Amino acid sequence: MAAPEKIEDILDVNRRYHDVAAAEYDTKWGVDFGEVGRAQVLGKVEKLLGRNPGPFARSVEIGAGTGYFSLNLLQAGVVASAVCTDVSPGMLGALRANADRLGLEVETAACDAAALPFPDGSFDLVLGHAVLHHLPQLDRAFAEFRRVLRPGGVILFAGEPSRRGDRIAALPKRAGVAAAPLWRRLVGASPAAPHANGRACGRDDHALESMVDVHAFTPADLERHARAAGFEGVRIRGEELLANWFGWFNRTVEASARHEEIPRAWFLYAYHGYIALQKVDRAVLEPHLPPAGFYNLMLTARNPG
Repeated sequence: MAAPEKIEDILDVNRRYHDVAAAEYDTKWGVDFGEVGRAQVLGKVEKLLGRNPGPFARSVEIGAGTGYFSLNLLQAGVVASAVCTDVSPGMLGALRANADRLGLEVETAACDAAALPFPDGSFDLVLGHAVLHHLPQLDRAFAEFRRVLRPGGVILFAGEPSRRGDRIAALPKRAGVAAAPLWRRLVGASPAAPHANGRACGRDDHALESMVDVHAFTPADLERHARAAGFEGVRIRGEELLANWFGWFNRTVEASARHEEIPRAWFLYAYHGYIALQKVDRAVLEPHLPPAGFYNLMLTARNPG
């Protein structure tokens, strides 16, 4: 486990980075709360829990960000009541604004996943999307997940970078850096404004991102943490390979340009291409390749009581 001062540093960087990122987070990552977003979230949940998951009476999301998972699951009727936590007050502010716009009621709590401010057995579902790799105290966090779950309750985490997938993702990122000058000329966009230190300042700042990403996992890593906390029925799946290669290249070239000058046609191409390759991953690759070969890992397990 990291030293206490290191833990506080990691939490502080995550808090500050995500507070700054909150205002533009949904635009940057294409977060959607309509039919498309619900289908995306349900598709991920169904990979782990089967068709027509739930309904869960009460859920808590760890690192909820702007609400992508919880708000879409509320709209889909998979959860009846949702609590959303995050270390970043800025993210929770954006989440509450999204919930108000959608006419949804949620509770929020700014807290560390390793010290959840809820009584034992408070929830039927503990979930998260792209959050475990930010947490400096995974063993304590998993112990908290089990503590706040009722007997028979379920954990579900998706979007966690695999160690092999993280290395593979470096290839399209490097290709994107190399292609960026030509790409900007083709789409007619100017270079992004520089930082004071001269580095390019894009909406996808990889330097800052690397500061908040603490882990990349093997399937065995995730299984070990879940079993050490006392969970049973642990299952790990891999998802997305082609879609993430495509997505990382596109985000890298986009980060090199002034966002407001990138044509809408490009964003439509990038979005629909990602969705199409996601379908190829799901139908062709995910049923046949081992989880470690994919960019993202997914985990579900049960609290035996």
